[in-house]
Amino acid sequence: MRYEIVGNPDYGQLTVGLDPGESFIAEAGSMSWMDPGTEMKSRLLGGVVKAAIRRVVGGESLFVGEYSHPRGGSITFSPSTPGSVLSRTLSGDSLYLTAGSFMACTPGVQLQTRFGGLTAFFSGEGAFFLECTGQGELFFNSYGAVIEKQVNGALVVDTGHVVGWDPTLEYTIGGMGSIKSTLMSGEGLVMRFTGSGKIYLQTRTMGGLAGWLSPQLR
Repeated sequence: MRYEIVGNPDYGQLTVGLDPGESFIAEAGSMSWMDPGTEMKSRLLGGVVKAAIRRVVGGESLFVGEYSHPRGGSITFSPSTPGSVLSRTLSGDSLYLTAGSFMACTPGVQLQTRFGGLTAFFSGEGAFFLECTGQGELFFNSYGAVIEKQVNGALVVDTGHVVGWDPTLEYTIGGMGSIKSTLMSGEGLVMRFTGSGKIYLQTRTMGGLAGWLSPQLR
């Protein structure tokens, strides 16, 4: 399989070249265009129960599309929001993704939901995260550009800016300080990461955009 990512950081998109016998899995509705003869079938990734959990608590689609081409061909995918498309090669390791960040993967990658705790439910990221593990290529997307940071120690991040992180990083979710500071600062809850590992941060948030648009629509 060959792939190319273009358009980052504003309007990223992914083009995948499949050889005969290869297949590729992508989030439902993300296909932009493809070569004639491309075959697609919808399926529940991980079975009915796991797919339903991802949909209800992880913010992902119930179904995914599995693409193949009998003679080999190309397919282009685009995320629903403007921003960057990123890739990560998994070799038995894992990556946590926030709700809505998963875009596509090769068949050797498995997705599982992980409970983030009751505090995460009020953080704007949802109570559950996706754990991506296995062997293969993983593709995910952001809203806005992505900053990759290597954490060695500690880092405090607004919850809406987190896209994904290595499982080697531990985190807690809490306020900016006192209850008054949390409520009046406009920052809400933050995630405090500790340890050593990589974290992916997006430069924009959908919540911020919605908050800016609301007064304009009155």
